[in-house]
Amino acid sequence: MKLTEKQKCLLSWFIYLLFLLLAWFLIKSFATVVKVDCHSMDPNLHTGQRVLVLKKSAVKRNSVIVFDAFGEDPTKLSTTYYVKRVVGIPGDKIVYKDGKLYINNKLYKQNYISKKQVSVGTRYRYQSDVIKNWDIAKLSKEKWVDDQDEKIVPKGMYFVLGDNRSISNDSRYWGFVEQRKILGVVYAFPWSGTATQRYNINDLKNKKALN
Repeated sequence: MKLTEKQKCLLSWFIYLLFLLLAWFLIKSFATVVKVDCHSMDPNLHTGQRVLVLKKSAVKRNSVIVFDAFGEDPTKLSTTYYVKRVVGIPGDKIVYKDGKLYINNKLYKQNYISKKQVSVGTRYRYQSDVIKNWDIAKLSKEKWVDDQDEKIVPKGMYFVLGDNRSISNDSRYWGFVEQRKILGVVYAFPWSGTATQRYNINDLKNKKALN
């Protein structure tokens, strides 16, 4: 049956709308854009900055991730998304001692933050005391509501820290992030921040992190 010009026009519009719907579905399934709303990832991500979150990207050490903190951070009573950096992956033993962070007895490179944040900033507060040295076993015994008596990062979980350690509310205070709570891995847009900041977000997950 030969189509009229009107039918051809309607069919073209239908195909065009179907293509847009399919493209939207694919984009929604694999990525989303979120706005950073905190200072815990300074200097590499800034409040108000928009970033791409890749939902299917593999989570590695040094990946910056977005995750639902509800059920992880006991202070959150509803869905709240955090952005943090993955420091410990399943099986890791993490120790912070004398201003240095060690993973599996190897020094963890942290060139993406200042020396002050590496040392003084990576301490944590317990009640009225500033704890200079800690490890997972100490945190899980003294600090965490969940994940009690853990000594290493369990299977299917991650230990995360904010780059701005001095103010970051992270795994030091409430424990691990479950894989199922992770929305995806952050990617900084080419036009946002400096080249160094973009490198610290986009590329470090593919570099050697342990000495």
